[in-house]
Amino acid sequence: MRVVIIGAGEVGTSIAANLSGKHDVVVIEADERRAEQLKYELDILTIVGDGTSMETQEAGDVAKADMFIACTDDDRTNLVACGTAKTLGDPFTIARVKSIEYLRTWDRKHGAFGADHVVCSDLLTAENIVRVIGLPTAIDLDLFVGGLVHMAEFEIVEGSPVAGQTVAEADRFDSLTFAGLFCGDDLVIPDGETRIETGYRAVVIGSPESVRAFGSDIAPDGTAERADDVVIAGGTEIGYHTARLLEEQSAKPRLIEANEERARALAEDLPDTVVMQHDATDTDFLAREHVDESDVMIAAMKSDERNLLVAVLAKRLGVDRVIAVVDNTEYVTLFEEIGIDVAINPRDVTAEDITRFSFENVAENLAVLENDQAEVLELQLEADSEMVGKTIRGLDADLDGRFVVGAITREGSLITPRGDTELRAGDKIVVFVETSFAEELMAVV
Repeated sequence: MRVVIIGAGEVGTSIAANLSGKHDVVVIEADERRAEQLKYELDILTIVGDGTSMETQEAGDVAKADMFIACTDDDRTNLVACGTAKTLGDPFTIARVKSIEYLRTWDRKHGAFGADHVVCSDLLTAENIVRVIGLPTAIDLDLFVGGLVHMAEFEIVEGSPVAGQTVAEADRFDSLTFAGLFCGDDLVIPDGETRIETGYRAVVIGSPESVRAFGSDIAPDGTAERADDVVIAGGTEIGYHTARLLEEQSAKPRLIEANEERARALAEDLPDTVVMQHDATDTDFLAREHVDESDVMIAAMKSDERNLLVAVLAKRLGVDRVIAVVDNTEYVTLFEEIGIDVAINPRDVTAEDITRFSFENVAENLAVLENDQAEVLELQLEADSEMVGKTIRGLDADLDGRFVVGAITREGSLITPRGDTELRAGDKIVVFVETSFAEELMAVV
């Protein structure tokens, strides 16, 4: 598949890196130095120029592209680029936007702006935050097969009941599969004798009920209750959408916004949210408002530095769980290393969502884990698939790669895979796979 990407920022680079080994990728970038750097890093064709220009797009042979992805940091540039691409050919066009207004226009008439799909970074990030809030102790959560299967990643913290146990001892759930363990930079494909240690990150796949029960089971005493009291620092678009989505779940969050005019507008738009006009970095104010008693604090301000400050203050006050929005990908590890429970990067969330479309007709869904060390794929098995008729044990023997079949759905029912489970045509399987082996695995579907 030929893919043309406009923009070599963090989002465009991430998408290009994910696709370059599988597809013919071209990146159009206005910054000559960045374009040259990316060409050698990924061994792809890069073109220096304005991505909205017809002449530049013609140089990139957009007329022959199967997919066109506009993912610069400027909404209008991305939308105009998609419109230009549609005048040259008929690629599947994807536009990244931050403004929800553009998404609403596109929702009213799909194809508006010349975009076949519009990805709103702020809304995606808010949805990610709300999913994580809904599963206490999780640091990542993705839904597969229409929500029938959940994949969650948990950090095994000090005091967790499963710390020091083997996988066999920790797995007490009928519809759950231990898919992988991350310890530092190492990926472990576990068996029953693998020991789970403090500091590990465990990836499990299974029914929503089993995943939720596992999350409660591994949590230290008193940390797995439902998050009823949520405080959001920052009335940004991400903060606003997070509060709105929580309201839709009958929650009554509190939101802190320093700007008086913005706070007034938020109070009018969010009837079930208590909006407080104040500086969220004021420790005395946070103490007066009993923020320390909240279940979750979300730092969603405009700068990473202020989010870091708010997150650290919340931790010092004793907030059980702190989630921070981190705009700079390089800062994510820093936030996590100083004890922030969950750091969510909007660019990573956006890149992952866009990358899903490159797996059309192969993988129906995709999640990327731990800086692209592993992927979770949702695969539909057709009658001619090499996997059909094989047991899970036989599949492990035939394929020389690191992967785990985490769940199988058959005719709308969930099947927990075991060694003697035989795969059939029509099955949907959710597979945890080391990224370097993903392409080879999909080739036998």
